[in-house]
Amino acid sequence: QVQLVESGGRLVQAGGSLRLSCAASGGTFSGYAMGWFRQAPGKEREFVATIAWNGITNYDDSVKGRFTISRDNAKNTVYLQMNSLESEDTAVYYCAADRSGLGYRAESRYHYWGQGTQVTVPS
Repeated sequence: QVQLVESGGRLVQAGGSLRLSCAASGGTFSGYAMGWFRQAPGKEREFVATIAWNGITNYDDSVKGRFTISRDNAKNTVYLQMNSLESEDTAVYYCAADRSGLGYRAESRYHYWGQGTQVTVPS
């Protein structure tokens, strides 16, 4: 019943910035933890960032200091602000929702997933 739709992915030059959005419908958004994951070519999907129901955030070390996750419960939307982009950030980015609200890093904890949005940073 819960649907997540990512948007904002595009090609950006190294050093540039981009903001991804994920709009949720159905369910109780304010009670969910929301996460961002990514999958690069030839790689498994990996954790990027999460924000718990109470606003506590967590980041993978590879993006800490460059990416910021935030949420707007009034708009049922979670964002990923990406700065200082590198070629290693090239991936399909997925948002996901965890009904527990706790913000686990493991993707197995997330119940609902979006379709993904492509971010490309050429080398």
